[in-house]
Amino acid sequence: MTRAFIAGCSGTALTADEAAFFRDAAPWGFILFKRNVESPDQVRALCGALRETVGREDAPILIDQEGGRVQRLGPPHWPKYPAGATYGRLHANDPLVRREIARLGARLMAHDLRAVGITVDCLPVLDVPTPGAHDVIGDRAYGKTPEPVAVLGRAAAEGLLAGSVLPVVKHMPGHGRAGADSHLALPVVDASREELERHDFAPFRILSDMPLAMTAHVVYTALDPENPATTSATVMSEIVRGHLAYDGLVMTDDLSMQALSGSYRQRTEAAFAAGCDMALHCNGRMDEMIAVAEGAPLLEGDALRRAEAALRRIRHEAEPFDPVDARARLDAALAMVA
Repeated sequence: MTRAFIAGCSGTALTADEAAFFRDAAPWGFILFKRNVESPDQVRALCGALRETVGREDAPILIDQEGGRVQRLGPPHWPKYPAGATYGRLHANDPLVRREIARLGARLMAHDLRAVGITVDCLPVLDVPTPGAHDVIGDRAYGKTPEPVAVLGRAAAEGLLAGSVLPVVKHMPGHGRAGADSHLALPVVDASREELERHDFAPFRILSDMPLAMTAHVVYTALDPENPATTSATVMSEIVRGHLAYDGLVMTDDLSMQALSGSYRQRTEAAFAAGCDMALHCNGRMDEMIAVAEGAPLLEGDALRRAEAALRRIRHEAEPFDPVDARARLDAALAMVA
């Protein structure tokens, strides 16, 4: 049986302890970071070794490959990609060009990822920054209003899916207004529910057909003054499953982030009690992973249905395209950004 969590590992190859733990704990999937990346052949071998531990060739392997500040695969083996905001500045008089190039950039990233065995990209960022917010989102966002964020976010998601890579919309239901970096502290947002639904939540409602979503470690006082979205039953039921009408698989943001409190087992259990489908733990520390595994349930019921539905979205051949021509087209478009 598979357990409802996603785990990282410590280096560029599995240790014996990690392999034994994964065989026993049976996580649904894995996530890679820069510490796990050395070369294409090495990443490909690591992906194979991770899947071998759980005995599932389709076990999802995730990565944060947004472009800009957040790009785990980079030079010299992989090209640089622009931050999301760059696409929003393309040809200001032609939104169709912006959409086309955002899709093209994501399609190229999907080509890079599938070549080494990675099947899930934690993209698009659907957060809408507001004046005075912390810059942890900043230029990762496609724009400063909901409409371009939704349009370009969908273009990026479609580019990934065309390349047989699953997108993860993040950070549901919205991190753009947060005044703190949730990696380091718990952001508290005091906007009204009406304003949140009109502005922050809107792109997530528009992309509610996407297969995977990642939560925001953010408190919205108008909804739940005590608990961040990740551990709030109110936010999960009234907003994520209610207002947003989202029926895809909801994973937590990284449970090791300092926005959350309590032991790792407590954090995990609180997320599932709130209504999350999947726990995400990223740093590869064995003691923390053990605690997350202890708190994570078996993958069954609606969570299993959603996980299986997500994987079915990429059981197809990638859309044919020429990566050389595509990269030249992307570079030419980016050269004209103001």
